[in-house]
Amino acid sequence: MLLPLAGNTVYLANMNKGRLEAFSDGVIAIIITIMVLELHVPKTDTLADLVSLWPIFLTYLLSFVYVGIYWNNHHHTMQVVKSVNGTILWANLHLLFWLSVIPFVTEWMGQSHFTKWPVVVYGCVLIMNAIAYSILVFALIRHHGKDSLLAKAIGDDRKGKLSLVIYSVAIAVSFFCSWVGFSLYIVVACIWFIPDRRIERKVVHEEH
Repeated sequence: MLLPLAGNTVYLANMNKGRLEAFSDGVIAIIITIMVLELHVPKTDTLADLVSLWPIFLTYLLSFVYVGIYWNNHHHTMQVVKSVNGTILWANLHLLFWLSVIPFVTEWMGQSHFTKWPVVVYGCVLIMNAIAYSILVFALIRHHGKDSLLAKAIGDDRKGKLSLVIYSVAIAVSFFCSWVGFSLYIVVACIWFIPDRRIERKVVHEEH
């Protein structure tokens, strides 16, 4: 894309990544804030009423971990990205859209105490987040090239593919036993809870 400015031609094919990072961090912070605001205090001062809210706290904890995982991986990915383009901006917005839906399905699943449809829809949102992140990574690799540090670090993305399979199984199983489906969502979170070291290893390897 070309933009004439003051007699010169400015190339916008490669844009600075700073605003994308700042905007993404802000949106993710708001998402977490919205989830916190949905944690309402008990109507009475008894411990029993507090304990009765455990499904809501459990769902919030899982969603907080998921949002944290995406923020962590997004941060790591951007460390090896030199620039962005229009396609990447839209791919990033697509990811942020699905992340922004998490507070809604989090409250629904917690309030319903993990019944079938809320658990199924929660899983659908998780799988759409995973797909959206894969699209973002694909757009970044396409922009920087197959020989880029990011492409080498991501490789065949076995963890990502495995996660999609587990999500699909969890959604299907939730029609028969929602607790099993919810447990599988926890399994995927555990797989990604330890920060993905692929990019860090590649950076260290390139430096040496």
